[in-house]
Amino acid sequence: MIIQKKSNTIVWKDIFTCVELPAPLKRAEELAYNLWWTWNPAATNLFERMDPDLWFETDGNPVKLLRSLSLNRIDALLHDAAWMQNLDEVYMAWQAYMSAPTDSSRPSVAYFSMEYGLSHVLKIYSGGLGVLAGDYLKEASDSNVPLTAVGFLYRYGYFDQRISVDGQQLATYEAQDFNLLPIQAVTDEGGHPLVFEVPFSDRTVYCHVWRVQVGRISLYLMDTDLEKNNLSDRQITHNLYGGNWENRMKQEYLLGIGGILLLQHLGISKEIYHMNEGHAALISAQRLADYVEQKGLPFDVALEVVRSSSLYTVHTPVPAGHDYFDEELLGRYMGHFPHRLGISWQEFIDMGRTTPGSSEKFSMSVFALNTCQEANGVSYLHGVVSRSMFAPVWPGFFAEELHVGHVTNGVHLPTWASPESQAFYKKHLGTDYVSRQADESTWAAIEHIPSDEIWQLRSQLKENLLHYITHDYRKRWLRANDGSANLPEGLDCIGLNTLLIGFARRFATYKRAHLLFTDLDRLSRLVNHPDRPVRFLFAGKAHPADGGGQGLIKHITEISRRPEFEGKIIFLENYDMHLASKLIAGVDVWLNTPTRPLEASGTSGEKA
Repeated sequence: MIIQKKSNTIVWKDIFTCVELPAPLKRAEELAYNLWWTWNPAATNLFERMDPDLWFETDGNPVKLLRSLSLNRIDALLHDAAWMQNLDEVYMAWQAYMSAPTDSSRPSVAYFSMEYGLSHVLKIYSGGLGVLAGDYLKEASDSNVPLTAVGFLYRYGYFDQRISVDGQQLATYEAQDFNLLPIQAVTDEGGHPLVFEVPFSDRTVYCHVWRVQVGRISLYLMDTDLEKNNLSDRQITHNLYGGNWENRMKQEYLLGIGGILLLQHLGISKEIYHMNEGHAALISAQRLADYVEQKGLPFDVALEVVRSSSLYTVHTPVPAGHDYFDEELLGRYMGHFPHRLGISWQEFIDMGRTTPGSSEKFSMSVFALNTCQEANGVSYLHGVVSRSMFAPVWPGFFAEELHVGHVTNGVHLPTWASPESQAFYKKHLGTDYVSRQADESTWAAIEHIPSDEIWQLRSQLKENLLHYITHDYRKRWLRANDGSANLPEGLDCIGLNTLLIGFARRFATYKRAHLLFTDLDRLSRLVNHPDRPVRFLFAGKAHPADGGGQGLIKHITEISRRPEFEGKIIFLENYDMHLASKLIAGVDVWLNTPTRPLEASGTSGEKA
């Protein structure tokens, strides 16, 4: 008999400690856990005044700020009468906002998306699709629409970007500490973190569920990074748009099938089910199964019920933006569904094929079109392009006869209007301008504002940007690079009389970031003119699998380091929502050069 002694076995446990805030500061904690602060300057200013240096060190994350406050600073705040009064005012404004009754005349909505751009501190977004989704939730909150959203909480999110000395994009993935994010775990009846079970074809995948409060709107995020899952399944929610095609299949299964089951588990039922891109198309598969198995409806009847309450938003005409799965891979995850629906495998897979009966791959976009009564592009031109692109799905109809429409993308005004702009609008348009923003007459007052006041605002926003990139951005850049890499030159040489032109977005090749550089001699004359200084600010990430996009970044970086362009063409690393807000407010001109008609709407331009 062998006796193994375990008395010296090391057992690791995670322990998280922080200062317990006194009762008077608990209201600040409540505010920190509702992303209402992201579009209310009074709230962000309140947090910054708690400790300006710590606010910078925590990258403007109020939860991390509160967890990092020293006892001395807490005591100072409690004795700061002006700050405590400000806390009362902001808290009362938030309470009044939250207590407004829901608009019961609007249909209730369940919204599904792979990404949400809500704040730079919550890394669950990559580009315009996510920014639209995040702004959509904020606008739903302001409009008091009964909406609930579903997505993923990514452990590593989208990557952080660094540019090497030779201009190469370096992608690094840093784990998010969920304890320091403005999110809260959903708990079970016993007060323990909910472990939600999602049945896959041959196993169960377990999820923790987190709630993000976006004003009046709840966003539920699934997280599979649990010890109960095998390593492969833990990685489902590690990265946004990461991994191989099988991991993408798992993600879309979890978002669609798991998302509907999660809402059912939480007792949430809605009138409209909205797929933000084809990633969420499988919500229709689960809803079909529910109507057939639980309501006893024949498949054809169930399909009409699902169609009548489903909406699909398509975001791009670029083929890479639409997911196609091999039949074998699809069968491994969805092979059990036809039996549940009372149809054959051939009938099921044909719902995702442009040509039924062919050997085409299964298209999530086509499946969405076949299970949604309504579909829309995100601009007028994109609607036209989408009807043409999807025309083969409905043979015998002209493209212009199809039901694919458009709803032009917008952005959430209070999120992207700077604090100075918001104060300016309140002064000249009325304190209720946000609720009247869709009324054209609201903006007619602009014509009567003295030009010098508008120019004063423009100059202030430009000065804010210049201060940011010469101070805050510089410090962040040096901190991220351990002070060892070459800081972009020319940041200190930009004046208020310099024409600033901005280009910041995803570095996809069709957006043609390189177009400016087709005539370098002419460009050199422009940026080196002695009387009319011009500077170009570039920012943006290329997907790690997009060699062409990364090549554009390298090309622009190399040109920016040539003697005639040094300090005149500047690439700012690690583009995110925080940097975006500074750039779109501060530059004079926003450059947009996509290949027509591949740019569906251009969210960066919408922000500007």
